[in-house]
Amino acid sequence: MNIADRIQNLRKMRGISQEELADKVGVSRQAVSKWESEQSSPDLDKIIIMSDYFEVTTDYILKGIEPPKQTGEENDNFIAGQILYIASTAFIVIGLLCAFGGWHAEQTAESIWGSMIIQIVGIVGYFIAKIISKAKAPFLVNYLNIIIILFMPISLFVGVVFNRMVAPYPTDIISTLFFGIAYSITLGLTFVVLRKLTR
Repeated sequence: MNIADRIQNLRKMRGISQEELADKVGVSRQAVSKWESEQSSPDLDKIIIMSDYFEVTTDYILKGIEPPKQTGEENDNFIAGQILYIASTAFIVIGLLCAFGGWHAEQTAESIWGSMIIQIVGIVGYFIAKIISKAKAPFLVNYLNIIIILFMPISLFVGVVFNRMVAPYPTDIISTLFFGIAYSITLGLTFVVLRKLTR
C-alpha cells in the first residue's frame, strides 16, 4: 500500500468525499483526486493537517508504519452506526409495504398514516446512526432510503396531476405509465447526485 492508497483508505474510513477532505486540508478536490490516483503527492504541511484530522501519525501517511488509531469505543460506535443505517432502510421498506397493504384493504388516507410513522422511525434511525458512528452511510443505504421514501410522494403527485386515484402506488395503466417515467427520472438523478457527493 502506498501513500495514495493510505490517503484514500483514511478518507473512506472517515466516510467523507474527496471534496470534504479538500475543504479540511485547504486544497481543491482535483488535488485530492491527484493524490489518490498517484498523479501528485501532498506537501508536508498538508500531510500534517491530514494526520491531525485522521488522528494518525505523519509516519503512517508517508510510510505506513503504524495503523490508524481507533479506540474500542469508536469501533463499537462505528459498528452500531452501520447496523442502524441498515435498520433505517428496513424500517423505510416496511413502512412502504404497510402503506400498500393498508391502502389495498381500506383505500383511505387514514390507512397509510401508520406506515408513514414507521418510515419516520426509519429516517430518525438514519440520523441517529450518523451521530453515533460519525461516518456517512454507505452509498447503497443512502440511495435506497431516498428512492424508497420518494415512492409514495411521486405516486400521489402523479395521481393529483393526471386526475387519477390518489394512492401510494399507481392504480391504473395511465398513472403507472406516468409514474414509471417520473420515478425513472428520479432514480437516475438521485444516483448521479449521490455519486458526485460521495466521490
